[in-house]
Amino acid sequence: MQTQKVIDHIVSWLKEYAVNANVKGYVIGVSGGVDSGVVSTLCAMTGLEVLLLEMPIRQKEDQVNRAQDHIEDLKKKFPNVQGKTINLTPVFESFEDIVHDHVEGRWSNNLALANTRSRFRMLTLYYFGQLHGLLVCGTGNKVEDFGIGFYTKYGDGGVDVSPIADLYKTEVYELAKALNLIESIQNAIPTDGLWDADRTDEDQIGATYPELEKIQKEYGTKAVEEYEGRDKEVFMIFDRMHKAAKHKMVPIPICDIPEEWRG
Repeated sequence: MQTQKVIDHIVSWLKEYAVNANVKGYVIGVSGGVDSGVVSTLCAMTGLEVLLLEMPIRQKEDQVNRAQDHIEDLKKKFPNVQGKTINLTPVFESFEDIVHDHVEGRWSNNLALANTRSRFRMLTLYYFGQLHGLLVCGTGNKVEDFGIGFYTKYGDGGVDVSPIADLYKTEVYELAKALNLIESIQNAIPTDGLWDADRTDEDQIGATYPELEKIQKEYGTKAVEEYEGRDKEVFMIFDRMHKAAKHKMVPIPICDIPEEWRG
């Protein structure tokens, strides 16, 4: 990948989009992961106003430390960057008490509760975005957004722009290295940060990002019968998750009313 060309292109695209939208810049949620680290740096490079929000909800200490270290690093490098920590733990726990009918250990209800963390963060980003005239900048990559749908609908999927959604995870790591992000961000193990327990993306998905990328690049051109061994296992994971997440990737279905029925 021609890394510098990609960086320059995204920075130019972000700046042009914000100027055309007549906004001051961008607000980004910083999690301590590589995706938000890269996106926030690209936004900072536009020279526009950038607000970085760290929004912990019973977050692990290493995630909090990485996020805060990254924010401080960007603030030192870019005078247009500001950072703020909004502790959403009390908000989440208040909601958790209200919907106490969830059953611990029951996957569907626990996932529903976990996804509220992402949705509270989305609300917070839009609050500060509207308050300061900023667009909410998404941090999803190509595998998550258009491969397996590994994000929360109307949570981290609720954004105004998505600058790295055409980049695979391995390509995002290339950008992180080229942008000289702090080492802890470059080496961070991907996790969605929605669970109290240490659950990495790989733990939840059952496959690594490089494995998923291989399948995504071939998806639609090869049948399951053409795979064997581990590749076949990953194809089955990708195919199942892709189909289950289709509703996240397509426009909201509209029930069309025939014109002759009007009037």
